[in-house]
Amino acid sequence: MKILTIVFIGIIIAIGSYKDKIIKYQNNLNKEFSNSETSPLTNEDIAVFKELDFYDIDESYNIEAELILNETPKEFGMKTTTKRRPTYIKYGTAKFELKGKSIEIAIYKNVELSKKEQYKDFLFMLFTDNTSGIKSYAGGRYIDLRIPKEGEKLQIDFNKAYNPYCAYNHKYSCPIPSGEDHISMEIEAGVMKWH
Repeated sequence: MKILTIVFIGIIIAIGSYKDKIIKYQNNLNKEFSNSETSPLTNEDIAVFKELDFYDIDESYNIEAELILNETPKEFGMKTTTKRRPTYIKYGTAKFELKGKSIEIAIYKNVELSKKEQYKDFLFMLFTDNTSGIKSYAGGRYIDLRIPKEGEKLQIDFNKAYNPYCAYNHKYSCPIPSGEDHISMEIEAGVMKWH
């Protein structure tokens, strides 16, 4: 009985620590948005900003994916909401199961950003899903990723999915998900649509 109690307490702590980590992430986003020096919001919106809307934290959206590397990556200009075309490569394809559904989605690497030491292992995933334009931003959402270490899988946490700055202010230029970046299910995790 004592062992079961210890195991149960361990599970509660593990769940709590994950939830705490996501709450901290959400609080940091809210701080960024409420600070006029770092916020993408318009001056009018900053004046009344309280917090972003998030889906309920759901650890089942924190998944490990198999990363299939692109053997012949070619540089291309990613389409954005303006004429700007930042240079990316398709780094690979993430394959994973989510809520009983098999998913494959492209994973990208920003060529210019990867030249900076602190971003050399930085990967980028953008996606639309069946909530896009309804409960989440119509232009899709983003997730920042890191190249997994040898022998490890790619960690994708949809609870950290966030909106591009264009969702809040039209002055920004934001990458647009392609048809290849669509997940044909509802991803009820991360940041919800603004207003």
